[in-house]
Amino acid sequence: MKIAKPLLLVTTPIGVAGGIYEAFRLAGGLAFIMVALVMVISAAMGMLVMTIRKERLAEEAALKSASAQAVASEIST
Repeated sequence: MKIAKPLLLVTTPIGVAGGIYEAFRLAGGLAFIMVALVMVISAAMGMLVMTIRKERLAEEAALKSASAQAVASEIST
């Protein structure tokens, strides 16, 4: 797993770029559709990552707030 993940992270974009190049070479119009599809998938993945990060920050803030309230209630009693 130590070698596979970096290898995939490097070879996948190279393969996609090579595929788009060949698509432009063979059928230019279809390559635009291919590029549009790659852009839509990239945007969806970006929005997913943003949502996960936003939810994680909200969860951490809620835990911190609950912890602060628990400490405050212990001090007041």
